[in-house]
Amino acid sequence: MTELTVASDAELLALHVEGDPEAFGELFARHRDRLWAVALRTMGNPEDAADGLQEGMIAAFRRAGSFRGDAAVTTWLHRVVVNACLDRLRAMKVRRAEALPDDLEERAGRGALVTSTDAQLDPAELTVADERRRLVIDALGTLSPDQRTALVLVDMEGYPVAEAAAMLGVAEGTVKSRCFRGRAKLAPLLGILAPAPAPEDGLPAGNPPVAADVPTTGSPRGSPPTPH
Repeated sequence: MTELTVASDAELLALHVEGDPEAFGELFARHRDRLWAVALRTMGNPEDAADGLQEGMIAAFRRAGSFRGDAAVTTWLHRVVVNACLDRLRAMKVRRAEALPDDLEERAGRGALVTSTDAQLDPAELTVADERRRLVIDALGTLSPDQRTALVLVDMEGYPVAEAAAMLGVAEGTVKSRCFRGRAKLAPLLGILAPAPAPEDGLPAGNPPVAADVPTTGSPRGSPPTPH
């Protein structure tokens, strides 16, 4: 165990600012999975997510001296990466919704679009799971970047509203509003995913008129890239 591996995040960032050539790499290694998960879902596809993550980490590397300790280092890192991803989305003026790689949360343990039971499904069930995943990603692609990022952080990655607000640099009420509006827009698009209720009083089963089902557990394949 080296001195760097036992240092706190704040100590690693300070060492990096002081010129330690390995401190930032250790810091990134600690948080890469969670940062990759957020970048992946925000961008909607692995290629743009890799670019967003790399641009964010380059910005963090260069701006480390501006960190004032007002928030946790991991919160600051997330804010830098999220801002880099949002800048890319706004610059591209598109919201692509391609299938995500399905590996990350095997190590990260955070929310995902693929359940851990997928490997046990037969081919027919896998086809249904893939279609379900595609519908969710397509639906997320219809949201504005701000709404999409709020939902990714709160509903899919499980961050508290307060922490998500700190990452995004906005008020908690703004995060709640973006999530509310995003969920309202997703509901009619994802209502088909809601399970049919059991028949009652002789009435046939059917889907509720509006229901949103955004899977939040599992493991996307593929691993996060290492910024160069």
